Amino acid sequence: MTRLFSILFSILVFVHVIGYYGLFLGMAYQNDREMLEKLDAEDYDPSETILIKVPIAIPYVADASRFERVDGSFERDGEFYRLVKQRYSRDTLFLVCVKDQQRKTIEDSWVSFVKTFNGKPTERSAGFKLPILIKDYVVQAFSIRSVSLGWVNGVEKTTAVIFSISDFYPSIPHPPERG
Repeated sequence: MTRLFSILFSILVFVHVIGYYGLFLGMAYQNDREMLEKLDAEDYDPSETILIKVPIAIPYVADASRFERVDGSFERDGEFYRLVKQRYSRDTLFLVCVKDQQRKTIEDSWVSFVKTFNGKPTERSAGFKLPILIKDYVVQAFSIRSVSLGWVNGVEKTTAVIFSISDFYPSIPHPPERG
């Protein structure tokens, strides 16, 4: 009887953790879709945008005369930003971004929910963090996608383990031959 009770209790805790994680993941997905539609329709206040200048030298890339629409997001100092458009000109990449207040609200709610598991204060960090048993199995990806027509460059953050076996075997040192 105690074994059955412990199995049922373990299943209940597992569903509880996964259920709320699914809720927060769904809210983040819905926010991403809404922000994408809003930015595609250019339904944002230009006074809320920020301009980021990234000095970067890319050979054989022509300067752009106008901005092109891009999609992406990042976090800096606890604030979440969405990329709106970009332009490359004279060895500088100009990125126009807007703050994503809804994402910050979702992240803060997630952090306060996670605090209820152990009662200890948690440090905020980038992205959603799962309870220790689950977070090792969730893949996190980063990508920037161009929405305009033409050449498309995908940027992805991946981790790869490369094993290298040397094919070079140095000769055995020996004294010179006598002539």
